[in-house]
Amino acid sequence: MKKWSFAVLTLALLLLLAACGNNTTTTNTATTGSTDTEAPATSTEPVTLKVGASPVPHAEILEHIKPALEKEGVNLEIVEFTDYILPNTQLNEKELDANFFQHQPYLDDQNSKQGTDLVGVAKVHVEPFGAYSQKVKSVDELQDGAKVAIPNDPTNGGRALLLLEKEGLIKLKEGAGITATVGDIEENKKNLEFIEIEAAALPRQLGEVDLALINTNYALEAGLVPTKDALFIEDADSPYANLLVTRQDNKDSDAIKKLVAALNSDDTKKFIEEKYEGAIVPAF
Repeated sequence: MKKWSFAVLTLALLLLLAACGNNTTTTNTATTGSTDTEAPATSTEPVTLKVGASPVPHAEILEHIKPALEKEGVNLEIVEFTDYILPNTQLNEKELDANFFQHQPYLDDQNSKQGTDLVGVAKVHVEPFGAYSQKVKSVDELQDGAKVAIPNDPTNGGRALLLLEKEGLIKLKEGAGITATVGDIEENKKNLEFIEIEAAALPRQLGEVDLALINTNYALEAGLVPTKDALFIEDADSPYANLLVTRQDNKDSDAIKKLVAALNSDDTKKFIEEKYEGAIVPAF
């Protein structure tokens, strides 16, 4: 009887020890799982930047830098515009994070007229403004009363008139400057007839006029090569550098700084020089 009792006691003790061992294992597993769950995450979500741009060359330049920005955690979403109004309107209304299509004189004019406070954060390139024709091969061939088309927006219209003055075709009133209008012409020896047209439409009107002064981005879109096809063109040191433009509330954000760095990189400079062969000149 005593032997039987001892055997039962021994068995009970072994079962108790086994139960304790299982509880210890379970407790350790739960602790380890808790530690894994509470470990801080090391990855961060990519930031999306929505940037408005003219198709050529602005959107092309942005497409070029997309891979570099992806490595920096920035997803670049490019929205193309064919006009000069909506990109600033949508940026101001926070539908865009930035835009890339305009120079400082145009931005200043739009801020003044629209009551906005958009700001340029980086110069990227200069698009030398050019004069084109399908009817004459030199300025000397322009006849009396020739039709000359210029952009109808104030800054680009003034820019066109200044270029015509530099070429000796007209003379403007003293101090007319970059906002000069047709009304500021005080000497017009060839009696040129000026037609003001929306900038984007100028290439399509080239066959209807004797001379058209066209922004380089629209000239490129139309298959024109400024360095070859323009009768005359601005110098490469033109002050009209195209800008990356943002709002005051996001101009110092990390994502915008990364975008600026990519646009002003040696790689982007090489891309501009090789792709556009002097039709577009880096401004940084």
